[in-house]
Formats: sequence, structure tokens, C-alpha cells
Amino acid sequence: MTEKVTDPHSTRPWGPAAATGVGSMPGTDAREAARTAAGALETLLFLPELPARGPGADLIGRTAGLLTELYVQLEPSGWRIADRPGRDTRRARSWLGEDLDAVEEFSQGYQGALKVSVTGPWTLAASLQRRNGEAMLGDAGARRDLAASLAESTRDLLDSVRRRVPGASPVLQLDEPSLTAVLGGRVATASGYRTHRSVDRAVVEETLRTLVRAAGDAPVVVHSCAPDVPFALLRRAGVAAVSFDLSLITEGAYDAIGETVEAGTTLFAGVIPGDGADPRELSDPPGTVSGVRSLWRRLGLSPALLAETVVVTPACGLAGASPAYSRAALTHCARAARSLADNPE
Repeated sequence: MTEKVTDPHSTRPWGPAAATGVGSMPGTDAREAARTAAGALETLLFLPELPARGPGADLIGRTAGLLTELYVQLEPSGWRIADRPGRDTRRARSWLGEDLDAVEEFSQGYQGALKVSVTGPWTLAASLQRRNGEAMLGDAGARRDLAASLAESTRDLLDSVRRRVPGASPVLQLDEPSLTAVLGGRVATASGYRTHRSVDRAVVEETLRTLVRAAGDAPVVVHSCAPDVPFALLRRAGVAAVSFDLSLITEGAYDAIGETVEAGTTLFAGVIPGDGADPRELSDPPGTVSGVRSLWRRLGLSPALLAETVVVTPACGLAGASPAYSRAALTHCARAARSLADNPE
């Protein structure tokens, strides 16, 4: 298959002053989650994930169920590669089908960016077990097979979104909460007494680049709400945007973030907690993005670029929040994004 590859930085289909969710939402009702997202956001809708439904709707199981020619089953120790598709794979695919049905219903006539998330190749490799119970991360051949399967299944998912919502411009998000642990050699083995060796940064970068190529003309966002996000590596891999928790950024990351912005990469800045209970905590949209303005000044970047270079999001998924807070959080992010456009300084 010939892959269509475009410059990921040549377009931002979400436009200026955009806001979105990270992915997960509270509850088990796919229609309610899709309705909430569509009602709160204007230019960057997202496909909600509902991990409270149980196995197969969780971060790892949801994506593992998508894999092409790789099958999984749930063991007491976690998700493990299986010989054939079984109940767990079918359940994961069924949950995703419900989610896509709901987004299709509440996106009728929508023209704009629509973000879908899958677990990235490195977090998946750190979490999926081979048949011997050890993570796929420890076997280079298994990692390559996993990345190839994920690339193929990702293409299929993006094609499904295009068919279901013809006016949408798909955006692919790779969730990589374990990426820094993979790079730092901090992923535990099955025994818990040792850790897997760190993976060479060039190998990590090339694998992510494979997913960027597989996405074709869909921009790729990499999300990690862990500390020490590798901005430079992600920029070199060709991602269109990096999604992160702004509260975890330290001065040591400033240079890498500045270079990332100057290269044309968008920042998805997580500015509010993802696990709130009371929506009254969200009362000052302009104040919420004061940290973004401060970072911009520290980097010496033009305020005129702020609204088109930063997308406002919660710091992480909203699965642990109350339903009322999750609704208010998305609306709050949208208002905060508009305040960046109205008053970038």
C-alpha cells in the first residue's frame, strides 16, 4: 500500500483558539459522552473513551482490540498476546464500535477536526505481554511486529472516521504515558525485581515516525501527562503536536519547547486538573492560561503566534472526574482558548 505523507506542520485543521479533551470521560454512556463533547467544543471534537465500562474500554485493551493480525486476552497479570481472537478482543471492538456510532450521531453536518486516540507503540509494548508473561518491550522483533500491526489498524480507524463523518478532518493522538519510562529504562519486568533496558532513542524516534507516516494526511499528536516529555525527540519524529501537563514543565525543558514551537509543532497545553469533582473550581478562564502566557514570555516567542500554536486541554483524561466537572472542564477550556486569542499578552 502506498502511504500518503504530507508535512505534519503544513496545516492545523483545528484553526486558532482551539480547545479539546484528552480522550477519556466519566461514566459508561457513549451517547452522553459524545453529546457532551460536541456541545462544549467547536473546532476540535474528539472520540470519547469510557474506561469505566471495564476491560476492553481501558487504555491498553481498547487499542489492543484494534490490532491487525494480533490478538489479545486478559490475564490476571494484564493483557497478553493470544493465538486467536476471543471474547476479550470482541468486547474491545464492540465498545469502540459503540463510541464511533455515538460520535457519528452527534457530528452530523460537522466540518472540522476530529481527534481519535490510540495507545502509542511504546506504551503498548511496555504493557502488552508476550505468551511467556514478559512485556513485548523486551523483544525487538515483537516490538516491530506490534508497531506494524498498530500502523495498519490505525489506518483502518482513520478511514472509518472519514466514512462516518465525511466533513471531518481526522487527527490521530498517540497516548504515550510510558514513553519516558521506556527511554529511561524504568519499565519493570514480570518479576518486578529488574527493569527492561532503555530503548535507543533513535529506535524510539523511528518507530513513532512509522506511525506518523501511517496516518498519512492526518496530523499526529503525541500525549503524555508524565514528567520529562521528550519534546526534541517527538519533533524529530515528525509529530504535528505534543500534548502535555503544563504544571509538570520545568525550566530545563524551556529550550526544547522553544525549538519545538519554532519548528512549527503545536502545543496541546494541559492547564486544568482532569480529576475534579466540583465545576465551581473552574471560574476564571483567562487565569487558567496565565501559565501559558508566562511560558511564552520566558521563551521570547511572539504573542501573535500564541492562539494558533497552543491548543488548550485538561492536563489528562477526565475519566476520574464527576460528570458535571467534565462538562464544565471542556467548556472552560474552550473559553480559556478564546481568551488567549483575545488577549495573548
